[in-house]
Amino acid sequence: MDDITGILVDLFVIFFAARLAGELFLRLKQPAIVGEVLAGVAIGPYALGLIGSPSADFLTLFQGDDEAATEALNVVYDVIAGLGVIILLFFVGLETRLSELMAVRNRAVAVGVLGIVFPWLLGFAFVYATGQSDVESAFVATAMVATSVGITARVLGDLGVMTSEEARIILGAAIVDDILGLLLLAVVSSWGEGDVDVVELVLTAALAIAFVVFAASAGTHVSRRYSIHLERLHLENGAFLVAMLLMLGLSALAGVIGLAAIIGAFLAGLILAEADERFELERQSRPIYEFLTPFFFVIIGTKVDLAEFKNAEVLAIAVAVTGLAIAGKLAGGMLGARGMPLRNAAIVGAGMIPRGEVGLVAAGIGAGIGAVSQDMFAVVVFMSIATTLVAPPALSALYGGRHVLKVVPADDFTEP
Repeated sequence: MDDITGILVDLFVIFFAARLAGELFLRLKQPAIVGEVLAGVAIGPYALGLIGSPSADFLTLFQGDDEAATEALNVVYDVIAGLGVIILLFFVGLETRLSELMAVRNRAVAVGVLGIVFPWLLGFAFVYATGQSDVESAFVATAMVATSVGITARVLGDLGVMTSEEARIILGAAIVDDILGLLLLAVVSSWGEGDVDVVELVLTAALAIAFVVFAASAGTHVSRRYSIHLERLHLENGAFLVAMLLMLGLSALAGVIGLAAIIGAFLAGLILAEADERFELERQSRPIYEFLTPFFFVIIGTKVDLAEFKNAEVLAIAVAVTGLAIAGKLAGGMLGARGMPLRNAAIVGAGMIPRGEVGLVAAGIGAGIGAVSQDMFAVVVFMSIATTLVAPPALSALYGGRHVLKVVPADDFTEP
């Protein structure tokens, strides 16, 4: 068991740093998520180095191959982070009803589509103008389009506004955003490899849309009409266990299709939001949410290598790309939400700003096929982290400067 002791120590450091930084930022009247991401930057392998280096016992499992051991350690981190954001979106789904999303579907689609078009065009034009190739410019632009809804959902939940119209538009737009982002990434990846398969793209789009529509409509219909009647199970906490199975199952299925796993987790929560056991499931899920979610945000921060920005030219490009990424999402969100009061439309736009891990995935694929240079990958990392840090305080300010609400303890949760 000594080979996993180092991992357990790392997890302790991550969780401790998350809670300490979160408490500090709450005392400073700032969202806890900002402190968690910055804590990740501080303790990560590129700063203090408190985590990210395999222990001697772990290294022996890989015959002393430090690169392989480090990669394996990062996989462990990513799995924990993935579980954190999955439970986050599941919890968000539990607080959302399909009827509420359908009520804002037109605006959500408009925000999702325009939030793809504007950042991509701005990003491609700028990066290409700096002298990069058309394929590399396309990859960087694609990294600029996909919103990391988990970040926004955490902030909206902490502010206690998850049931607001703006939150519903953002969640609906995120689903549209993810489907379109998947297709765009597939096109750009095929372009980079020199082979665009139109038939495969059409089939992927059809499968993704069918999955979302069927899971949302059929699942919620069954749950609403028949509930899930799990009180008959002899298992202790049977409803909760089945809910976790549904969450993991739909997350895995979404991943197989090519969508983000968090879309499946959100749909699982959306389905169970119609069940009679909804409020009990929320009460039982909250401790897991409180434990796992901070890992996601700290681990995002650990991916930042500040040394990459010693080059003034790279830093200037990174700042410019970040500005365009923010402007593109704000413009797309506000235009898609036209007809709403200006502040409400701005909330929608700001909610679509975070890129988080989503941009890193797109750039990572480009780097993997040799289409994205190390400098441009660093630019995407900077943009992803910067947009993650900008959105929380912006949303808090737009909601009238209200402070983050304290979470209701699980034992005090009662059904309205």
